[in-house]
Amino acid sequence: MADSWEALEKECLACRECSLWETRKNVVFGVGSRDAEVLFIGEGPGANEDEQGEPFVGRAGKLLDDMLAIIGLRRESVYIANIVKCRPPENRDPLGVEQDACIGYLRRQTALLRPKIIVCLGRISAMKIIREDFRITREHGQWFEKAGVLMTATFHPAYLLRDPRKRPESFDDLKALQAKIREVCEHTPVD
Repeated sequence: MADSWEALEKECLACRECSLWETRKNVVFGVGSRDAEVLFIGEGPGANEDEQGEPFVGRAGKLLDDMLAIIGLRRESVYIANIVKCRPPENRDPLGVEQDACIGYLRRQTALLRPKIIVCLGRISAMKIIREDFRITREHGQWFEKAGVLMTATFHPAYLLRDPRKRPESFDDLKALQAKIREVCEHTPVD
């Protein structure tokens, strides 16, 4: 197991554990503060992310930045990663075999980071991180605890672009996250 961010990233960039490596342009390792108390986890990179090698840089990324700003967070003060590090073709959901091949990198990132709060962005992430039968429409905004880490899920920004009617619910989730950060985080500023 890699014992540093540098070693883990180097190993991840060379990964060929599943077939996604064959069509990727870039491995999308993660971005943000490597001592962040809050970790956001999406499902996998899209076309813009694959092109630039950074998570959440397209339209959904712009919306995520706006969502963070609503509660006084900046991308630089949190860490953002995905379940899978390479883009699934046509932006399809990552297959179980792909998630299984890649989840070790996320687990190791989480171990290095040691976040106090994990926010799953969308159902795929919530089903992999919180619970297999997680229902995003019913359970978003609820809090769970695993191994001393508080976890919640909200709608994926790409979903909110497709269905803006869910934005008020997402706003409530963000306000609850802001309150939880104030409660448990020591060096994550929120307005």
